[in-house]
Amino acid sequence: MNLGAAFYTSNGLFLKSKKVGTADNTEVDPTLLGKDNESLTYLGEAYLQYKNGNTTFKGGRQKLDTPMAGSDDARMLPNLFEAYVLSNTDVKDTTLIAAHVTKFAQGSFGRVYNGGVLSVTSGYSLVDSKTHVGEFVDMGTYAIGENTGGVSVAAAIYSGVPGLKLQLWDYYAQDILNAVYAEANYGWSYASGVAPYVGVQWINERDIGSNGVANSTNKLANIDSDFIGAKVGVKVANFDLSVAASHNTKNSDAAINGGTISPWGGMPAYTQGMVTRHQFMAGTDTWKAAASYDWKDYGVNLNTGVYYVEYDMDPLNGYSNAAASDESSESGFDIIYNPQAVKNLQLRLRANYARDFQETTAGDVSWDEYRVIANYNF
Repeated sequence: MNLGAAFYTSNGLFLKSKKVGTADNTEVDPTLLGKDNESLTYLGEAYLQYKNGNTTFKGGRQKLDTPMAGSDDARMLPNLFEAYVLSNTDVKDTTLIAAHVTKFAQGSFGRVYNGGVLSVTSGYSLVDSKTHVGEFVDMGTYAIGENTGGVSVAAAIYSGVPGLKLQLWDYYAQDILNAVYAEANYGWSYASGVAPYVGVQWINERDIGSNGVANSTNKLANIDSDFIGAKVGVKVANFDLSVAASHNTKNSDAAINGGTISPWGGMPAYTQGMVTRHQFMAGTDTWKAAASYDWKDYGVNLNTGVYYVEYDMDPLNGYSNAAASDESSESGFDIIYNPQAVKNLQLRLRANYARDFQETTAGDVSWDEYRVIANYNF
């Protein structure tokens, strides 16, 4: 039996009071701090873990990384969960998982969203992603503003064939939706050193029960969506090149209905950008190309990557104005360096260039963003 605990903290230097809703965020990045742009510290993990043979139980506050509920550690603080997880490997080459997730503590990245269709299709709350940083709240309260019975999860992961990995997940979110995630990945190699790989993924969502907010102003009814994605790639020596495509269904009420929602940080799509996640919006067709190179043969611990992703959205996607253009794109790069002189230090430079992120009758929203990151483990 093991007991574990972890504190999480994010601290700004020379902060001034900049409360959300009363002042803009021109002096600080809200995705790095607490709900009022303040420094914060909290007990993010506190769990008991017990293993008996091939069965493991872990209960309490913890980090989860599953397809439709995950840490989404994109800024300073990750998403965390209160969950009770049972896993078993008695079946050869197979992992079986049963879990019940009761609470969600949003990380700092979610503060970039204001709720609504953009937020709930990008991994965060339909109603409020600004004020829950580091606070463990009911899964339904966070997602749709109403207390529900949490989310029950069942999964099976199989890897008995060399190069093949199959996984199937079911998320039963009481009075909200049932989400099924399925994925298959297969890779092989030739004597020449060329190693192709392929992957397919499918997300099916249907509303269940009272659906929580059916009578409120934050409509989330008639969830009925299918997201399909595929990717192909090849590794040659230290070079990796891939392309991916996806399609999300729509219906006549495409504003939210027809989109794929993911209110608890899950973001498994092959076609997501660094910040743009429009692939889950109703009626969106997306393609992405990416390439990376590992420079280790030159005696340096350096990895570089570039990507481009394009979103062709339905005019009724629920975010951009229906009378405006409905195409968005994002390109970017990622440079990761692990200096040999300082063990456990990682230096990282990332950039994304979002174009037409949102189209309005007054114009488009676009930007260039650069991130300088230093990580040190001790």
